[in-house]
Amino acid sequence: MTDDRVYPASKPPGVINGGGAATNPTFPATKAQLYSANRPAYRPPAGRRRTHSRGCCCRCCCWTIFVIILLILIAAAVSAVVYLIYRPQRPSFTVSSLKISSLNFTSPTHLTTAISLSVIAKNPNKNVGFNYDVTDITVYKTSAGDDDVVIGKGTIASFVHGKKNTTLLRSTIGSPPGDLDEISAGKLKGDLKAKKAVAIKIVLNTKVKVKMGSVKTPKSGIRVTCEGIKAAAPTGKKATTATTSAAKCKVDLRFKIWKITF
Repeated sequence: MTDDRVYPASKPPGVINGGGAATNPTFPATKAQLYSANRPAYRPPAGRRRTHSRGCCCRCCCWTIFVIILLILIAAAVSAVVYLIYRPQRPSFTVSSLKISSLNFTSPTHLTTAISLSVIAKNPNKNVGFNYDVTDITVYKTSAGDDDVVIGKGTIASFVHGKKNTTLLRSTIGSPPGDLDEISAGKLKGDLKAKKAVAIKIVLNTKVKVKMGSVKTPKSGIRVTCEGIKAAAPTGKKATTATTSAAKCKVDLRFKIWKITF
């Protein structure tokens, strides 16, 4: 008895399901197969370079702040050592005499002034000396509620103020540089005609260099303001002497940071 069953033929080589032809992979694999052309190219993570630069900036800022703080601490330590060694004190000033020879108007607003001024400067320090530049002097007439009026100008020559030294400074005060305004001139004329004493303020401005042993400082501004002086204008040829018993002088060192050089 014959077998009528039909057996399908085996698939021909190179045919896949669906009828398409397929190539058998070669062995071993080629480079194209190992590193496919469709593989995305390597890209470094975004922001890595920026993070690196930011870190450098942070380190620079930290070092800068550290150096500044270190310099401040060193300066503070040096200043403390200098202070403990020399114990510097401010000089003091006193108005010892003020005489007015002339204080009158030669025109409606032009004031003629002649004042003799004596000031005592004391240096209380044992190991500190002062070198003063030329001192500018301004004399004001003051009154409560009104602006000060300049009535004289003068100078004191430069001088050296030694350790534990008392120096007498003299100056001749002349007329102010320029005429007074009409309001100030009118008020001053009224005081002079009344023959009453007027309040006077004296301001000294100069620069000083401080010497402490081998330590020297650059020149710094200093202002001395003396108030509590009463004086009347002379009525004849004889000069009038101001009352200075209540005069007080205030010394202001006109700098914020004391720079020390060795």
